Amino acid sequence: MKHVLGQGLSLSFSISATNRLPRGNEKNGRDYYFLSTAEFKEKVVCGEFLEWEEVYPGRFYGTLRSEVSRIWADGKSVVFDIDVLGGLNIKEQFGEQALAIFIKPPSMESLRERLEIRGTETEESLKERLAKAEFELSFEDRFDVTVVNERLEKAQQEVVAIVKNFIQ
Repeated sequence: MKHVLGQGLSLSFSISATNRLPRGNEKNGRDYYFLSTAEFKEKVVCGEFLEWEEVYPGRFYGTLRSEVSRIWADGKSVVFDIDVLGGLNIKEQFGEQALAIFIKPPSMESLRERLEIRGTETEESLKERLAKAEFELSFEDRFDVTVVNERLEKAQQEVVAIVKNFIQ
């Protein structure tokens, strides 16, 4: 999605911070800002996050204010790829200046299949992720628009059209 969304638009994806360990080829400062739990909590106390959540027990994710400032300083609009509660928090802070797009799978079964094909989940983490997705689906009606990700290319085209319309 990241390579498609930027075409013809002055956008930049915000890099989230997390206290989890990198997976596979993930790099600090490119995929996430990887922080220790102590570093993450210190930044929370110091007010350095625009939003943050304990997405899974003991696993924190958030958006650093400095990341948003960096993107704005480059003259670009920020795109967030974050969990549902974080998205709602940003929408609440920015109101009509923000567009909240809810991306959802065509079904829970298709989500399960996609996660299994990726091969990055244990049976326990798979159950945890599916339970989290079920919870997040209950917030769909609080977003500005929903895109069903049945086919990635079609969903990407829909998101690009929605974002272009919002910006213009």
